[in-house]
Amino acid sequence: MSRPTARRGHQPPKTYEVALAKMRASAKRVSPMAQASRNWQKMAIQGLALAVFILAAKATTLVSAASLVTYIFGDSLTEVGNNKYFPYSLARSDYPWYGVDYAGGKATGRFTNGRTIGDIISAKLGIPSPPPYLSLSKNDDALLKGVNYASGGAGILNDTGLYFVQRLSFDDQIECFRKTKESIKAKIGEDEANKLCNEALFFVGIGSNDYVNNYLQPFLADGQQYTYEEFVDLLISTLVKQFSRLYQLGARKVVFHGLGPLGCIPSQRVKSKTGQCLKRVNEWILEFNSRVKTLMATLNQRLPNAKLTFADTYGDVLDLIDNPEAYGFKVSNTSCCNVDTSVGGLCLPNSKLCSNRKDYVFWDAFHPTDKANEVLAEKFFSTLFSGPPSEAPTPSY
Repeated sequence: MSRPTARRGHQPPKTYEVALAKMRASAKRVSPMAQASRNWQKMAIQGLALAVFILAAKATTLVSAASLVTYIFGDSLTEVGNNKYFPYSLARSDYPWYGVDYAGGKATGRFTNGRTIGDIISAKLGIPSPPPYLSLSKNDDALLKGVNYASGGAGILNDTGLYFVQRLSFDDQIECFRKTKESIKAKIGEDEANKLCNEALFFVGIGSNDYVNNYLQPFLADGQQYTYEEFVDLLISTLVKQFSRLYQLGARKVVFHGLGPLGCIPSQRVKSKTGQCLKRVNEWILEFNSRVKTLMATLNQRLPNAKLTFADTYGDVLDLIDNPEAYGFKVSNTSCCNVDTSVGGLCLPNSKLCSNRKDYVFWDAFHPTDKANEVLAEKFFSTLFSGPPSEAPTPSY
């Protein structure tokens, strides 16, 4: 049986095909004005998309900056006023001429004529400089946004700076942070508190006083009791416990600011008959920095998710001291404030100031000037971060 043949569909006449082709060709032809309008609309859409992208990127940056939390530990190089809450502390700077170039011209407890390196770094990160811990109440909301625990005279060792009577050692500062975390947990719960601490940045700059106000002082026990190798071993073994404690409390992102060439600061230069840097002291500092850098690498391998960073600015500080003219300074071997190094080397209210504070690298026998801090903060920041600096509100304390 034969299969039925499939019926073919109706075919349009040829004249219809020609007309249809002409209509299609006509539809493709657009007047110059219409084409320009279409191009403008296309460009406008693309421009709008680009603008939305840029605004979104800026918004992300602002949110990131606004949500960044920093906790600062250290000594007088980063203190912003904790010691002024100690009535018997001999390591205070809440009097003239400290703060003469700070906003408002008032002494705030910073050991310089203006801003600390921490103040300048905070501004570059787009956040306010964290307030001193002792200025805050237990339930202060500011605890959620960052705190400064640094204290003049503080050291890695608890017996460092004892003759200052009152100060917060590094162990004391860690204990203060423990109390801070307890307060945060009470506010936002344990999980969120852990998350906040895990994501926060912890800046640690400590160790100078363990040399300047401890080991290098001939009348103190540590300089008599330990050889240098024993002393640096003691510092490193103590730091292991302290960093481990911070880790247990939730710190994951930690930056340790290495020590500068302490043999070149004014308080040490006066011990040289020729006023030169003390070579042996600088060699000790280089060894200390090397040991801490190795320690950080070891802890990163040992502690899960730890991101400990060693910021080495020794060479930058030494270059600033050796070549002040290259940075716009004139004097780097003595301080702007005419201090008496035999009784501490701080800038007292009756001290005489230099005629141009911007010419000097050092403010007193130990601490850089505001201008020097700005140079060093720029180098420190470029070492650790990338991206353009941001403006930040001026601290009000």
